[in-house]
Amino acid sequence: MTKHTSGSWIVAVLVTAAVAAACDENAVQVLPSTALQTSRVKFFNFGVNAPGVNFYANDVKMTAILSATGSEATTGVVYGGVGNGGAYSSIAPGSYTMTGRIAATTDKDLPIGTISTTIADGTFYSLYLSGFYNTTAKTIDGFVVEDAYPADVDYSVARVRFVHAIANANPLTLYAANTTTFDTLVVDAAAAYKSGGVYAALPPGVYNLFARYPDSTANKIVRTAVTLTGGRVYTVGARGDITITSTTAVNRPFLDNTANQ
Repeated sequence: MTKHTSGSWIVAVLVTAAVAAACDENAVQVLPSTALQTSRVKFFNFGVNAPGVNFYANDVKMTAILSATGSEATTGVVYGGVGNGGAYSSIAPGSYTMTGRIAATTDKDLPIGTISTTIADGTFYSLYLSGFYNTTAKTIDGFVVEDAYPADVDYSVARVRFVHAIANANPLTLYAANTTTFDTLVVDAAAAYKSGGVYAALPPGVYNLFARYPDSTANKIVRTAVTLTGGRVYTVGARGDITITSTTAVNRPFLDNTANQ
């Protein structure tokens, strides 16, 4: 279990039924006056063709988007998006049923993705809706990975890990090629769908990222000019449809880079 002592997060913690009843039904629910929980979770909507969702832990809303009118927006966390602006939400340790629920007016609050998981004390996680949205059944796949990066900050390196969220792709190896030194480093070798690797230490710099099948020299996904800063921690997530060859399609294979710290 990894303890984390730094980083930024949105305060979105689980509450008792009595406190929840007193909150606006559209609000992200928070404890009014207690210490923050030491466990945290980040929410990603990487489900191809999935509608925008709000994420819940059991029946407690963990993400929501405020509109200009002061009411909750009906967009939710859209495909390719991260809940709470990319920040972690505080959560008490325990067993949960996590759901992504439709944010739009039609089918409002219908759960489309359900993931059962256990949150350990003092541990960080990322939850992903993934795969392809079934428009008939209104369901999507999903999984949770632990964000086990070191608690100590090392400004001499950037730490990077790879998460594979493309349902129709074989295991992928992620490479990072430094655009100044031209050194090419393996970030994660042969990561399978629904898995996340360990955090690799890379020299700070600007990198071209590319993912390949382990038995191939052909790039399946490319992202250029990604800046990795010393002392920061990043997750590179693969999303989309691996069969798409367009360079502009929304559902093309894509390498998302999100800071954990």
